[in-house]
Amino acid sequence: MLVDVLKTTGWIFPVGVFVFLYLFSCIRVVKEYERAVIFRLGKVLHDAKGPGLIFVFRPIDRAVIVTKRVVVFEVPSQDVITRDNVSLKVSAVVYFKVKDPKQSVIAVENYLFATSQIAQTTLRSVLGEVTLDELLAEREKLSQRLREIIDAATEPWGIEVSSVELKSVDLPEQIQRAMGRQAEAEREKRAKVIASEGELLASEKLLEAANRISQNPTAIQMRYLQTLAEIAVEKNSTILFPLPIELLRVFERIPAK
Repeated sequence: MLVDVLKTTGWIFPVGVFVFLYLFSCIRVVKEYERAVIFRLGKVLHDAKGPGLIFVFRPIDRAVIVTKRVVVFEVPSQDVITRDNVSLKVSAVVYFKVKDPKQSVIAVENYLFATSQIAQTTLRSVLGEVTLDELLAEREKLSQRLREIIDAATEPWGIEVSSVELKSVDLPEQIQRAMGRQAEAEREKRAKVIASEGELLASEKLLEAANRISQNPTAIQMRYLQTLAEIAVEKNSTILFPLPIELLRVFERIPAK
């Protein structure tokens, strides 16, 4: 009778081992920053799975792992012609992440490549609408505009663009020399304006001092004596000091004893 039982149950153990190995192979571990989009018989399930342990019943199921971490993509240098016909090279950095894993898989073939291409074309088109001065002076404003345009284009793919930063602007050598001359001319202009303002202020103060001194002839004499005292400090110099006519007029009014 024992032999009959073994004959009857002999196939159960191999089948059990096969089922165990199959179920074990169906176990997938999804990391905290990942999500698994499951296709069952070609049809995507409603929600992405993860994180943790999930079951992928192969071959009827196929899992596509999508990362939800922020992806940093460097846009290579693009040849840009600005609105004032200046040719230059501009590179940028795009920060984006997958907001909807399901859409990122079924709405676009390769969301990384698609996002990079839309970033390159948007960079050329937007910077081609501004002048060189606007590009150099309003980089933050242009970065915000680029982010809004790229984010609107990638939103149907389940991609959220968090930031776009202009990395470098490579100017031709001729433009750099011209900008250097322009900056030098601006500095000379400011220096001349400051010097002229100083001369104007000094002339106003001298005029005010001359008007006050002219009201009292004795003040002219006191100023003359003060100037002589200051000159006397320099012992190795010969100084010719003009004698004001007003000083002689002061001595004329002094009565003789």
